[in-house]
Amino acid sequence: MSSSEPPIYCINPGCANPRNSQGGQVCAHCQTPLVYRYLWAVGSAAAQVAPGEKISDRYYVVAPQIWLDTKPGEKPFVPLELPDEAIPYLRLYPHRLHIPEVYGFCHIGDETNKTEILLLENVPVDAVGNLYPTVVEAWPTASAVRQVYWLWQILQLWQPLSELGMAASLIVADNIRVEGWRIWLLELYADEAENANKKEKQQTRLQDLGNYWLSWINGAQPSLAQPLQEICEQLCRSDVNFEAIAQQLNQLLLEEAAKLPLYTKIATGTDTGPLRSHNEDTCYPTEADFKARNTPPNEQLIPYFTIVCDGVGGHEGGEVASQSAVNSIKPLIQALLSETTAATEITPPEVVMRQIEESIRVINNAIAAKNDSQGRSSRQRMGTTLVMALQLPQKVRTADGLELANSHELYIAHVGDSRAYWITGDYCQRLTVDDDVASREVRMGRCVWREALQRADAGALTQALGTRDAEFLSPNIQRFIIEEDGLLVLCSDGLSDNDLLELSWANYANAVLKGDMSLEDMVKALINLANEKNGHDNTSVAIAYYRLSPEPPVLFEPKKQPSKNTFPPDSPMSEASRELLYASATPKEDYKSKPKFKALPVFLGAFLAILLTAAAVIWQFKDSLVQFWQQPASSPSPTSETPEQLTPATPKATKGTQDAR
Repeated sequence: MSSSEPPIYCINPGCANPRNSQGGQVCAHCQTPLVYRYLWAVGSAAAQVAPGEKISDRYYVVAPQIWLDTKPGEKPFVPLELPDEAIPYLRLYPHRLHIPEVYGFCHIGDETNKTEILLLENVPVDAVGNLYPTVVEAWPTASAVRQVYWLWQILQLWQPLSELGMAASLIVADNIRVEGWRIWLLELYADEAENANKKEKQQTRLQDLGNYWLSWINGAQPSLAQPLQEICEQLCRSDVNFEAIAQQLNQLLLEEAAKLPLYTKIATGTDTGPLRSHNEDTCYPTEADFKARNTPPNEQLIPYFTIVCDGVGGHEGGEVASQSAVNSIKPLIQALLSETTAATEITPPEVVMRQIEESIRVINNAIAAKNDSQGRSSRQRMGTTLVMALQLPQKVRTADGLELANSHELYIAHVGDSRAYWITGDYCQRLTVDDDVASREVRMGRCVWREALQRADAGALTQALGTRDAEFLSPNIQRFIIEEDGLLVLCSDGLSDNDLLELSWANYANAVLKGDMSLEDMVKALINLANEKNGHDNTSVAIAYYRLSPEPPVLFEPKKQPSKNTFPPDSPMSEASRELLYASATPKEDYKSKPKFKALPVFLGAFLAILLTAAAVIWQFKDSLVQFWQQPASSPSPTSETPEQLTPATPKATKGTQDAR
């Protein structure tokens, strides 16, 4: 630590000696991980504070407007009445993937000239306090699909920001930062006043956005220059149609994405945990589903669909609700896959999201009907959280008649506090926002996140499947584009509580992405971690590995058998739960292990004979040899992978946490 750098304090309230030198990873006294929380100080007054200064005996200025909280275990100051500038951040909390959050406030200056500074967390600053690049800086070297994806995200943010008079945030060059594929705003900018004599704000217009984007055309990839020029010119027209622009940009995005290959592999696992007597979690696909992969509906769903549900409710009702949700939604998603993959035109994302929402409402009402029929009320009503991922392989037809097989779309839906994360070798991004009391209070503009966490009911769920009629349900559904290698992790709160995955992801993800650890072993390791560090609940994990870079196939290595998930995700239901769900108990199926195939002898001979023999071996055992990185209709296995080339076969038919940030 430099002699001028102040100490950083341990967040453990019981630590006897919390002072630590900056640069360490764990507290020297109690071994608690040290938290380096970098904040963005808003406003011109904050910009004038020189690096190296310490504010309010707490905040260390590491760079202009980038302040390090040296006492992250203490609550930040928040006035009793929040200033107007803070409210838009609270209202936009559901968009926290792209927009910062209010952390607190501090004052600079003396008593006669005191200025209140707004401090933001969840800002585009890396782990050592450096700003991520602006979109303008990153634009020239970005791929074509990433360039269009950035524009798509900006366009999707336009409407929620416009409604709050904050659309100007999207046309300030230094304000739009990028972390890989992700657009991330540094702060919010209010639309300017029409003139000095008027208080009304002049709405930033789509024409302003079009003019701003025009300056990027010269740096666009060659395949994009002409279509982006046309889109920008339409944006600049006075009669611009937002929906038409969105449709054109979506078509361009899917065309660029579909030019890339896509390989998918899935592994899942669930565990009761050290403190629970039975498992109320359910996930799909289970090991039994992998083994029965060639039978409906698995042959259509694997590897495109995965889901995790965490049951809630008394008398084993949570177990029933989670099982019912998974069983009920599978045929609905199967029908959606059939419809969209058979379509001759691209189904717009808003239509797909509406269909997913309706499917969730259907299974909600099915669980609610069970509650009603069994006379359950209030806290006795069984319910379940849900987080699901659907990789929708839509066919994309280009203007010149080329048909591309997979649009690379990834739809994430969730209800409750089960989460989805996107993880690469460089970052872990939480894609979902919990449906709990703390999130509701922030979204309603009543308090900032750190204050909301102090409530006794902060982690109580505000919605779950089956507890109420569907008219009161608001599923959260998002569309992403897979344009880089990465891991999608779906999990119940047994793993996500205390931000355990956000703190530990790098220990496992890099090993998987480099091929040093199997996906099954990562699932097992995360469940073990959850049991060790959290341990209070069941834990379920589903990981989808999406890879664009090809891997040389290994047909058969006699000394290396494929790894299998040692946590069988198909946890049998208790007899009481079977009685609730099916009206009568059913015997547990005995899933026998899959017989191992035997290696054929390889005879020496002429070169032609070797080729013929090898071809015969491959043909005879083709189902076993493609156990990994295989086509959708290949043989079942504890994991599922499929290579999506430019023209592959498509489906035949188609609870509360505390943020340690």
